[in-house]
Amino acid sequence: MLSRSKLLSIALSKYTIRPLFTSEAALKRNNPKYNKEPRKKVQEKKEVLPVFPQEVTEDGPEPDMPNPFTREKKTCILCKMNIVPDYKNVKLLSQFQSPFTGRVYGRHVTGLCKLQQERVEAEIVKAQHAAFMPTYLKSVEFLKDPKLFDPNKPIRPHPF
Repeated sequence: MLSRSKLLSIALSKYTIRPLFTSEAALKRNNPKYNKEPRKKVQEKKEVLPVFPQEVTEDGPEPDMPNPFTREKKTCILCKMNIVPDYKNVKLLSQFQSPFTGRVYGRHVTGLCKLQQERVEAEIVKAQHAAFMPTYLKSVEFLKDPKLFDPNKPIRPHPF
């Protein structure tokens, strides 16, 4: 009876292709299933970053320079001036009310933060219930007040 390696060599002798492994010992040596030797662990190379001197070169930017392209953070006008809306301050509250419909302008028009917008809306409702403000129209005496914002040019356009 012929061994496996002999059969392989006879079968492949007609062709130019030679087997990679000719003996069973070579097969076992390269097969991890039969290999009893522990595999060598490949150590990862730690990348060493170059250390730059603390001095600033003439052609490079300063290391602690702030980003020149960042926009200023927009703050709402009530937070900036530390104004707390009150239902008795009708002149302030009427700025956030439409002169034609009496509806309260949204945040995308007024530019207020969420907290101040909710406070303004709540105080407008209080003032309307206390009969300090009309519900459907803006009071005539407040029509010529200076504008805090332009309702025709909202900060963020409305989706419809």
